[in-house]
This record gives sequence, structure tokens and C-alpha cells, in this order.
Amino acid sequence: MRRKIVILGSTGSIGKSTLDVIRKDKKNFEIMLLSANEDYKKLLKQVSEFSVKNILVYNDKIYDFLKKKLKNKKINILSKETNLTKKFNKKIDYTMCSISGLDGLKPTLEAIEFSKTVGIANKESIICGWWLIERKLKKFKTKFIPIDSEHFSIWNLTRNLKNNDVEEIIITASGGPFLNLPTKKQTKVKPYDAAKHPNWKMGKKISIDSSNLMNKVFELMEAYRIFKFDLNKYKVLIHPQSYVHAIIKFKNGLVKMLLHDTDMKIPIFNSIYNENLNYIKSKKIDEKKLNKMNFFKVDKIKFPSLKLIKKITKKNTLYDTVITSANEELVSLFLQKKIKFREIVDNLDKILNLKEFKKYIKKTPTSLSKIYKVDRMVRLKTRGLSV
Repeated sequence: MRRKIVILGSTGSIGKSTLDVIRKDKKNFEIMLLSANEDYKKLLKQVSEFSVKNILVYNDKIYDFLKKKLKNKKINILSKETNLTKKFNKKIDYTMCSISGLDGLKPTLEAIEFSKTVGIANKESIICGWWLIERKLKKFKTKFIPIDSEHFSIWNLTRNLKNNDVEEIIITASGGPFLNLPTKKQTKVKPYDAAKHPNWKMGKKISIDSSNLMNKVFELMEAYRIFKFDLNKYKVLIHPQSYVHAIIKFKNGLVKMLLHDTDMKIPIFNSIYNENLNYIKSKKIDEKKLNKMNFFKVDKIKFPSLKLIKKITKKNTLYDTVITSANEELVSLFLQKKIKFREIVDNLDKILNLKEFKKYIKKTPTSLSKIYKVDRMVRLKTRGLSV
């Protein structure tokens, strides 16, 4: 029986990698729906290749354009206003949630209702909306698998374990393109240089977060929400090769690490098949590569973003939205060349210390509307203070 799949954000890097996995085994899958924002040409190619009957388009202009273009085709074109929970009358097997930014939170929450398993590759949804996500997962008895390589690795190594079983959790960081760049030269960094990751092919925003290690702050926030291990058990180590994704030291004295090539298709594949008998082709183990692996502490003068780990709250609050939204807006300003590279973290630290935002540390994100309201306010304030 063919497994029914939905991919939210099919034209992005994770969405395309998910389709690459399915492409190798088409006969066993039926793609029920694909979604995109603007890249309709890529979306239509995917629809044609995989014989998809439902597409969801978030951009209003592209939606109107496709409604006209495809009016004689047997394809259901859905708008961003569509409630996906009403589209499927029974649960599908798997949904990949890979829409970037906070725009992905609403469809992720809907996906939980109509999916047996959801793979979430969206940091902002988990960080800002975990209070909502966790409750929906329990209510609809939906299985959740984190897709980020670090979180997939932690999930894989610690399944069914409790806080008392684990002594230390190490998340690795490549150090990005500026690992060996003198700190003084960071003032002259250009967006093009910051977006060139040495190991991974990613979108611009996540590449910038990787270049100043803000992505590790977010990954710790994400991990702390998902796994319920004490925050002080987490540690970040620089590992330039990006071959080891997580290292766990257990209370029984054992240390385990999860290694895989810098290819997101590996965690995606394992989340979809989930221990069913199937295989993915990957590179053979290279002993030369193993012998060249190294790890070292983060230089917090070069990467001051790691100092913001102290801002992580014990519970999921609206302050998480303040952090992610302010950072996203600052990254956007940097990409527009309106602020300098070092100002991303410097300005973020100042914004997080504002009294008007600190009050959100005590407020729970009990609804989408509350999260989106804070998001809009923080973005306006951030832009006003930074430009």
C-alpha cells in the first residue's frame, strides 16, 4: 500500500531533498499535496513529475495567476486561507513541515491534526510555538520527528531516556565561513561572504545565522523545548568537518555520537522510513576523514552570539518570539546592507534587554494571534532602532 505524503514548502532545500528521497522509491509513495510561496515554476515541475492533484500557494498573486493558468487542469489550487484539516478526511502517513520562518507555524499545527507522523524542519515554529505544538501532538496522538541534523541525532540517541539518564549533550558547530577570520575583519564582511557555508547548501537566512553561530543559540532553544533535558547539560563545540552532529554522555559512563555526511537527505530518509527496511546510498567511511576530525571550544569574542544562551527561558514563552523575530529582521537588514555583520548580534542583545520586551518572559504563547502580534511589533521596533 502506497504511503501518503504531504510536503509543506516543497520548493525549498528541505522540500527538494524530501522529493529526492521519494524519487528513488516512487512506487511506494503518493504525494497528496505540495505547497510553495513564489517559485511556481519549480512547483509545477514537481506537480507534473509526481502527479500531484493538490497544491497550496501562499503568495496571493501567484495563487491568482495559477488559478487562471491551470483552470482546465485537474489540479486543486488552494490558497493560504485554506484550512488543511478539512482537506483530509482521514490521517495521512507523513507530513514534512519545511516552510521557513514563522509562516510555517500555522500549517505545521494543521498538519499535526491530519498526519500520523510529522517531520518538522522549521526552527521558528518549534521555538516560538512549542507550547501549541506539544499540546496538539498529544491531543491528536501524532508522532513528531525533528529533522535538523543535530536534533535528529539527539532524538535518535536518547529515545525513551529521561533527564537522569543523560549527563552531557554536545551539539556541534562547523564555525561557518569565518571560523579562521580575525575578529577585527568581521566589520568588513559582506552578505555574499556570510552566505557561503563551507559544508552545507542552505538558504540565505540560515547561512547568515550559521556564520555568526546564532543558529546554535536557536538549536539549543529548540532542543531544550523538545527533549526536556536540563539546559546546563548542553554544550556547543566547534567541529569544522560537520561529520559528527551530536555527542551524548550518559550517566552509565557510555558516550555515543551520531555521524553522517553533510546531506540532509539522510535524516529525512530515516524520518520517512523510520526503521522500515530500506536503504539510502551514502559515502563509504573514510578513515582519513575520521583521523582529521577535531573539536574545540567556541571563541565567544569572535562569536558573541553564544552569550545569548543565558536568555533562554525555562518555559516556552513569548520572549522566544522576541528573540527569533528580532534576529530575523536584523539578518534581513544585513542582507540589505543597512547594518554591518557584527551589528546583528550587538543590536539583538540591546533589543532583548528592552523593558518592553522583557515582560514577555512571563507570558505563554497560548495562541497563534499572540505570537504573530509580538512578531509584528518586534520587527517594527527592531527596524526602527537599527536603521
